[in-house]
Amino acid sequence: MRYVSTRGLPGDPTAGFSDILLAGLAPDGGLYVPEEYPQVDRATRSQWRRVLAEQGYSALAHQVLSLFIDDIPSDDLLEICRRAYNKDVFGTDEVVPVEPIGDGPLWLAHLSNGPTAAFKDMAMQLLGQLFEYELTRRDTWLTVLGATSGDTGSSAEYALRGLDRVQVFMLTPAGRMTPFQQAQMFSLTDPNIVNIAVDGVFDDCQDLVKAVNADAEFKARWHIGAVNSINWARLVAQVVYYVAAWLRASSDDEQPISVCVPTGNFGNIAAAHVAKQMGIPLDTLVLATNENNVLDEFFRTGVYRPRSSAETLATSSPSMDISKASNFERFVFDLLGRDGARIRQLFTTGLLTEGQIDLSQTAEFAGLRERYGFVSGCSSHADRVTTIRQLWESDQVLVDPHTADGVKVAAAYADQVATPLVVMETALPVKFAETITEALGEAPELPERFRAMLDAPRHVLELPNDVAALQELIAERAAER
Repeated sequence: MRYVSTRGLPGDPTAGFSDILLAGLAPDGGLYVPEEYPQVDRATRSQWRRVLAEQGYSALAHQVLSLFIDDIPSDDLLEICRRAYNKDVFGTDEVVPVEPIGDGPLWLAHLSNGPTAAFKDMAMQLLGQLFEYELTRRDTWLTVLGATSGDTGSSAEYALRGLDRVQVFMLTPAGRMTPFQQAQMFSLTDPNIVNIAVDGVFDDCQDLVKAVNADAEFKARWHIGAVNSINWARLVAQVVYYVAAWLRASSDDEQPISVCVPTGNFGNIAAAHVAKQMGIPLDTLVLATNENNVLDEFFRTGVYRPRSSAETLATSSPSMDISKASNFERFVFDLLGRDGARIRQLFTTGLLTEGQIDLSQTAEFAGLRERYGFVSGCSSHADRVTTIRQLWESDQVLVDPHTADGVKVAAAYADQVATPLVVMETALPVKFAETITEALGEAPELPERFRAMLDAPRHVLELPNDVAALQELIAERAAER
């Protein structure tokens, strides 16, 4: 399996998995994708059903990931998967339980049983194991630079804390995360973790990460790598749980399911897109956004219109307060026939009109739903509060605000989808106690394992929205190691 950049041109060199694992972004600023998606037939799907039933999630992960990773010995990859996905880490042998919500058509895939109570743990636990393996194999080190709107940061830090060969610099939008999210990150005292609060929104943090990666000399000198979903390893890890969700919600190897995915950066639902392109029977891909509805607007109109920092709203589902969806480029690459030159034009020479990409009049957009199965919708604060309350009262199911966005949008499509419709959970409700209290009149129960961190001292540096200042900090701290 070889990988190419979404902005690559014919004749450009390809790369292996282990190289792109450590590189993050491609040198031309594009995102790595497989030269072609591996194809899964009915016999393989049947085999995977037996593997999941008899050997568990880690064995399924090994089977799926082996299609994308051929430069790590199979036995080593299996051990990596076993260390990443087990009951000790995720609290259940199933790792990803999937169950119906009441008697209706909706199901819920529980993705938030990991160390930080967010679905990001599903990928980060694997990424931490892969980093440790590959850095040891190469006898080298890595400076991880990431951005978070709330959950990616803590999941990455808990997966990478204490690793001798990795130093983490994590950018957060100052004042934009919940108290619980801040406590998870800022209470850590591990010397290889550096938390940075940036004067701006998540998109500003994400832009800083991309700018540092675009400085080839600086990136090479300080071994800059990525943990955000711009790193293909993050996304391919998420493909596994779509396979598991299909296996657990379907009754045979041909029955399709549909999924509803709350998303802001397009990474989670991009993994569903990849699974569908591989031949996993995913029918409709329902994309759910909050009030920052850039992606919903595109799938309804064909116009991708990123918002400025000032236009990006602070909402009660803050992890989706994103107006520049990094992984969207991967989907547009597929949509436009994998034409790297066209992608390079769209994403590097200024978006076509006033910061927009307008594909509304193209044949590709006209056939988008039929070819790829995407539909979309958005949710408001009132919607998510009502959804949380109704789910609890009707089915004793408690969900966080982002998952509530997914349930609300999924319910709007339930009558149009002739398959089980699985909502992909994003986090446990305890991370968003203020909104849960508003919906139910009382706060969610706080698990014992999180009590101490809420009152622990905070360790975070403040930084302006400035690339030079960030580079100076990285160079200073990395040189101390």
